[in-house]
Amino acid sequence: MADRQRPLRPRGGAPSGRRKRRVVIDSQAARPRQDARAPREAPKPRTEQPAPATPSGPAIVNSGATVKELSAALGVTVPQIIKIMMDVGEMVTITQSLGDEAIELIASSLDPKREVEIKHADEEELEPEVYEDKPEDLVARPPVVTIMGHVDHGKTTLLDAIRESAVVETEAGGITQHIGAYQVKHNGRLVTFLDTPGHEAFTALRARGAKVTDIAVLVVAADDGVMPQTVESINHARAAEVPIVVAVNKIDRPDSNPTRVRQELVAHELQPEEWGGTTQYADVSAKENQGLDNLVERILLVADAELELTANPKAEASGPIIESRLDVGRGPVATMLVARGTLRVGDAIVAGDAWGKVRALYNYRGEKVKDAGPGTPVEILGFDKPPAAGEHGHVVENDRQARHLAGLRAQRVRAEQLARGAKKGVSLEELFTRIGEGGVQELNLIIKADVQGSVEAVVGELGKIKHPEVAVNVIHTGIGGITESDVMLASASNAIVAGFNVRPNAEARTLAEREGVDLRTYRVIYQLTEDIQQALVGMLAPEHVEESLGEAEVRALFRASRLGVIAGCYVTRGVIRRNSQIRVVREGAIIYETTIASLKRFKDDVREVQEGFECGILLENFNDLKEGDVLEAYETREIERTDLEVSGNGGAPTEPEPEEPAES
Repeated sequence: MADRQRPLRPRGGAPSGRRKRRVVIDSQAARPRQDARAPREAPKPRTEQPAPATPSGPAIVNSGATVKELSAALGVTVPQIIKIMMDVGEMVTITQSLGDEAIELIASSLDPKREVEIKHADEEELEPEVYEDKPEDLVARPPVVTIMGHVDHGKTTLLDAIRESAVVETEAGGITQHIGAYQVKHNGRLVTFLDTPGHEAFTALRARGAKVTDIAVLVVAADDGVMPQTVESINHARAAEVPIVVAVNKIDRPDSNPTRVRQELVAHELQPEEWGGTTQYADVSAKENQGLDNLVERILLVADAELELTANPKAEASGPIIESRLDVGRGPVATMLVARGTLRVGDAIVAGDAWGKVRALYNYRGEKVKDAGPGTPVEILGFDKPPAAGEHGHVVENDRQARHLAGLRAQRVRAEQLARGAKKGVSLEELFTRIGEGGVQELNLIIKADVQGSVEAVVGELGKIKHPEVAVNVIHTGIGGITESDVMLASASNAIVAGFNVRPNAEARTLAEREGVDLRTYRVIYQLTEDIQQALVGMLAPEHVEESLGEAEVRALFRASRLGVIAGCYVTRGVIRRNSQIRVVREGAIIYETTIASLKRFKDDVREVQEGFECGILLENFNDLKEGDVLEAYETREIERTDLEVSGNGGAPTEPEPEEPAES
């Protein structure tokens, strides 16, 4: 009965008002207790590991490297580099590009004795490619010959006579503006010729021509002799370690003297073979077609005797980019000298930061070809943009790889430009100093040319113009005609657009007239540089020249309550004018400079007083005069500058030099 009277617990849980039962599951219950475990061994003392030693060997750093890249190259931490830059007052981040000066500063601060080499993208030379070609795959290739020499010594005319086609007529003023690549067949053998400019502005093009050549032909006029660009061409050829063949041109002139040319070249260690030396000489006349066969035979003789010219035509094509331009109808066009392999239509090619797929190939005659073998110059269509002249072009597996390699090169070039163009902050002291000095006026320029080599030459020549008051600032360069975007950039930056062997289209010309932009086109480089120099001369501040007028001696002083002190003077030299400036001299020392407030003779106001007359002079804001003071009257005239010669006084007034007494 007692069990029946016990209240039953409902299934839904405890009745209201009573707490629920909590069940705790211990996951460690099955494990033995801590006191049941085996006793722990005593911890071993920690041995301090020595810090890694800082690398001390030579390091190679890319120009424009970021802080992170520099820390990896030098083997130091990023905070160390940031601390060094903070010590010199510059804040940098881990992804910021550093200039060459900053890299050298950081390297010298970390270890002054450590050698650090900074590599630039444009100066980086490719490592010599070593190919293990089978002997049966090697075939003879044509020799690559560069025509070098002084301007107007007949290089293009000589090449024109050799290949019997008119080239010089297309060159402005008869001066070669860029490299031309051609081929000539002589006795069944091909010879590739490169024509380089002789004008002094095209040093880079001559150096580029010497680097890709096998034999250098030095053209010297028999009536002119050795000139500066002749010596420069010799140096380029020797730097490239190529043999030299001398062509003494213009022997048909009545005043020609080939013997004198040989004597002058002997001083440059070019001993003729007939005089016991090793240098081949050929007397030629391009106008009269004399001695041309002898010249080509000597070139082939040097190629057979001193050089082993073979290449593998079955390999992937590679070679230097001789020149590039932007053609209106065809797009980017690059001239490449195939050094190895065979270039075919459809190949994926990369050259520097430019890449593309070969759409068409043209030989030097402008004829369409399907492929080009070793030693052959060829025009390539298909690049995404004109590659820089001098870059090494090579065929890769596919378009994706070409795009990737070009992107890596473009990224590095962009990092260098960012590091080079980074401007430091200006303090207030520097700002006030620049305002006080008037600063340097800049002439903004936009340069457009037909080929890349011409752009380099123009920028190089403009870089030679140095003046403390004015400077040339090239804000943009490009290949191809002058477009509307160039005019808009010039309008926004107040720049002049200079075109070299290119013309503006109709839309660009109309926009330039509406925006007031100055468009100038040239065909010869020295005309461009002369015009820019004249434009800079027009920007120069006029030179202030002081002209002495006369002197007056103070002999009496009169005090007027409303006016001040009036000086009674006697003009001892020259003339005193009312609008002239006055310098007060007492006992040989200048004590004040002012102007004339009033000039009177007796009671009349006069404009000037001549020598030997008396007058009354009231000075502006100066009354501390004494008898015996000397008043020097002078005027300051502005003289327009006519050249870029640096003025010795920086634009300040100059005193005239005293006239020397005439010799009796």
